[in-house]
Amino acid sequence: MAEPRLTGYLAPEGHLDDLLAELGEVALLHGRLALAEGPPRPVAWAANVWHAPQRIEAASIGAAAKALRAIQRNWVLYPVRLHRRAGLIAERLPHVAARPLAFPAAAPTAPLGSWTLLDETTILAAADCSSPFPNGEARFVEDRSGPPNRAYLKLWEVLTLAGRRPGPGELCLDLGSSPGGWSWVLQQLGARVISVDKAPLDPAIASLPGIEFRRMSAFALEPAALGPVDWLFSDVVCYPARLLGLVERWLAAGGARNFVCTLKFQGKTDMATARRFAALSGGRLVHLHHNKHELTWIRLAP
Repeated sequence: MAEPRLTGYLAPEGHLDDLLAELGEVALLHGRLALAEGPPRPVAWAANVWHAPQRIEAASIGAAAKALRAIQRNWVLYPVRLHRRAGLIAERLPHVAARPLAFPAAAPTAPLGSWTLLDETTILAAADCSSPFPNGEARFVEDRSGPPNRAYLKLWEVLTLAGRRPGPGELCLDLGSSPGGWSWVLQQLGARVISVDKAPLDPAIASLPGIEFRRMSAFALEPAALGPVDWLFSDVVCYPARLLGLVERWLAAGGARNFVCTLKFQGKTDMATARRFAALSGGRLVHLHHNKHELTWIRLAP
């Protein structure tokens, strides 16, 4: 009888329990890597998805490296145990340059496989993975002078993964914008920004051309009063259920073409509301490397 088809799901650091709650029953747990039967599912709490992982028996370090090289060139180790042996195998594989990305450069496109040692002679390897970044960890050349906080890295990451970004002249609504990290990103891309928060923007951001600041609650802004926008961004600090109500209101009004919204969990993860976001037509729910106890919901116009 053929072995059941498995898919690997690598949990983000600190969020294995969230992944397991989302997946349900798993066939094998190896560190933060959970293997579940069946084809890939739309799972949010996964930094990287390993498609059709295979077991490779290799009695020696040289044989292990040779077996991986025979499949493809680019591999990244996910280390769990047997670190010295795994490191010696990795040294015999072609070097993968994982330099930080200079936004707005495109994400890497070269195939990038993942592997790990299950025991001294058994490799688990997947040549095809969901993330273009090693173990799903997107890293950027950081700007330490322009943005007022590090939240801009979340927006850089989601726009890079989406392969889409606001262009010059497009109108963006930035909800929960203070102190202005996302507004800064959008302005740098040439977009027009309506920046909304009850707290003030950093003065350096508020003074940038193309940014209009409105000091008010994001929930008090009516879609009909503002008119249509090309992009709705939300990094509002609120319970996910309240954010869902805001998004549903904007969807019903047809007030925005594209959405990027952060679900911020306070205390226990609100799995029920996360499932409702995941079920919204045309959208997807992901955990970014730069998310904390958060998920990001994306819905882009076709």
